[in-house]
Amino acid sequence: MADDTRLYGEIELEKSKLESFDNRTQDRDYEVKFTCPEFTCLCPRSGFPDFATILIKYRPKKKCVELKSLKLYINQFRDHKIYHEDVTNMILSDLVKLLDPKFIEVQADFNVRGNIHTLVTAQHEG
Repeated sequence: MADDTRLYGEIELEKSKLESFDNRTQDRDYEVKFTCPEFTCLCPRSGFPDFATILIKYRPKKKCVELKSLKLYINQFRDHKIYHEDVTNMILSDLVKLLDPKFIEVQADFNVRGNIHTLVTAQHEG
């Protein structure tokens, strides 16, 4: 038996991928909103952690995002060195690729650091 010192959460993050399921209510437009209040990533210049609330709002077309996969995807950024603008646009691009939604908006509301509050919003209409 291999001596794996990784915790089960680390293993789950490592093997996770964004997943979708079929939208079963395609006969009407509706909006789905998610709030991810414990987002973390690392500053690529200092290595210090950045904390944010990620807000995702979309109107599905044929696919919806599966929540556990979204949770694991968001948590994968915790050790990733990435700028605020880049992480917001990366999340948007990955969700657009997965879902091809009618509309989607990702907003990253970062905690104040160095007396500056950063709010990045990216949108896509399909």
